[in-house]
Amino acid sequence: MSENSASKIVPLGDRVVVRSLTEEELGTKSAAGIIVPDTVAKEKPEQGIVVAVGPGRREDGKEVPVAVAEGDRIVFSKYGFDEVKVGTEEYIIVSETSILGVIK
Repeated sequence: MSENSASKIVPLGDRVVVRSLTEEELGTKSAAGIIVPDTVAKEKPEQGIVVAVGPGRREDGKEVPVAVAEGDRIVFSKYGFDEVKVGTEEYIIVSETSILGVIK
């Protein structure tokens, strides 16, 4: 990942820019030791690393910050994102409401 490419995308509102995890980062075995079948491994990943975060949404005239931060590894909804390409890098832009959790 190139930080210069990611810095070109400035998310608005409660949007988050995510870099999809590579196959090596995803692994073929779960933390519990369960082997993931090839058919599942070839699907689009629903996990990624946050590379940029918007300022947050406005609620009752106040800005509510986004609950994730740059560098967080997140799980997001399979259908709740947009794919963008900046230079040679591909990113996903997802709304905070489509983020299901942070992987610790």
